[in-house]
Amino acid sequence: MEAYLRPEFSQRFLAIPVELELPFYKIYCGRRSLQQCLIIDGGSGYCKYGLANKFAPEGKLATFLEFGNIDSPLAPRLSNLYQTILNRMKTKASAQPVVISTPICQNDDTDVALAMRRQYRETTFNVLFDLGFPAVCAVNQAVLALYSAMRTSGIVVNIGFHVTSVVPVYNGTVMRNIGVEVIGQGALRLTGYLSELMHQNGTNFTSMYAIRTLKERLCYVAEDYEAELLKDTSASCDVGDDGNFVLKHERFKTGELLFRPWLGGMRAMGLHHAVALCMEHCADLDSSGEEWYKTIVLTGGSACLPGIKERLAKELRYYLPVSLVEGMTIIPPLHGPHGAWIGAKLLSDMSSFPREWCVSRKKFRKVGSSILHAMAFDDS
Repeated sequence: MEAYLRPEFSQRFLAIPVELELPFYKIYCGRRSLQQCLIIDGGSGYCKYGLANKFAPEGKLATFLEFGNIDSPLAPRLSNLYQTILNRMKTKASAQPVVISTPICQNDDTDVALAMRRQYRETTFNVLFDLGFPAVCAVNQAVLALYSAMRTSGIVVNIGFHVTSVVPVYNGTVMRNIGVEVIGQGALRLTGYLSELMHQNGTNFTSMYAIRTLKERLCYVAEDYEAELLKDTSASCDVGDDGNFVLKHERFKTGELLFRPWLGGMRAMGLHHAVALCMEHCADLDSSGEEWYKTIVLTGGSACLPGIKERLAKELRYYLPVSLVEGMTIIPPLHGPHGAWIGAKLLSDMSSFPREWCVSRKKFRKVGSSILHAMAFDDS
């Protein structure tokens, strides 16, 4: 089974038989490397970290508040972030290799975007090696999320902190030549929209933490928005010191923003439009005949909203021809908001790790940054 994730297969597609998919998690999570490995999944909103022998991240940092935009390749900012993680973990960098997720950004198939990805990669590796890590592995967040869903090919729908990305991945490689669709709203916009709806209804609140908590506990996506408007959907939630709140139609109006951005005053395509467009592009350009693009993996905290899988399936069946939706599979977040982190955990549990996946500090100092781009398995 490990053959499906090995680097030497990165340029050709291997279909995973259904009978092999079920033991995937058992095979990878059942194995424990002799050497500990630190996993850092850094997003523009939050950064999750922990050792690979744990079943979930051990800690979380609010990167958008404490460290600014970590997608920007600024060495001091990244160094501060990683050093803070080491301090909180009470460990030294030299004690273990590290797997980091690279952000889903600059995904255009252009020379400028490629140069920016390379710059980010070089800056990140330099910072990590300067801190003392003996070996580093960097993989795109979308690819890691796909691994956590026990797949190596498919379309990853990542509802991130600032934006939502629809990323086609073919056997572990982001297919930038096909095109990555980006919608300019994410979890932060949903939280802000819920705040606006509550304010319109005369509900007072004291913190954005309370709003985010209400979104996570009470909100959902309606399969039929108009029908839901006719129902009594009231529900309450206690948010500690912030008090008890009652939400009504705000519960599903918040998630509706993903499919109807204009409700919040945004001129952008809906989530289903972006996924449909990506599927059509994949179908037009794919030559494998395996229809890998019919597997859609949802990831990100807001992708955990109940009902989003069913609504997306309904909309895609309406907009796409039967030939594209026949056999379509939509996989919800199997590990909550920790998909990319779990994907990195599975990767680090492989027998070929770190040998075939990591760049060692010694080799990096000897060869230079060219080795990073040669081993960028998820780049194109």
